[in-house]
Amino acid sequence: MTAETQLPQATGSCCSPSGSCHGDAATDAAQAGGVTTVYQVTGMTCGHCEGAVSQEVSAIEGVTSVKAVASTGLVTVVSATPLDDEAVRAAVDEAGYELTGRA
Repeated sequence: MTAETQLPQATGSCCSPSGSCHGDAATDAAQAGGVTTVYQVTGMTCGHCEGAVSQEVSAIEGVTSVKAVASTGLVTVVSATPLDDEAVRAAVDEAGYELTGRA
């Protein structure tokens, strides 16, 4: 009597649900139940600007990820709870840029 046994298939994967092997921190956090808010910031022109804004905004309590894009002026912030816009404005000002509002 021969019985073929199938091995269980692996249930975990290094790839994200979208099929990418590298997840996007903002997307991953949003899927985990975070609050995503997009802000418009003026004055960013390069990667250094993006890093400066990201560093300052990341320091706000409850922020789990920040993605700043100089070419669009958009800063996507994922946080555990809704953020106070004035706290975000102060962080962006500290970085040397201007928050013009939510996008």
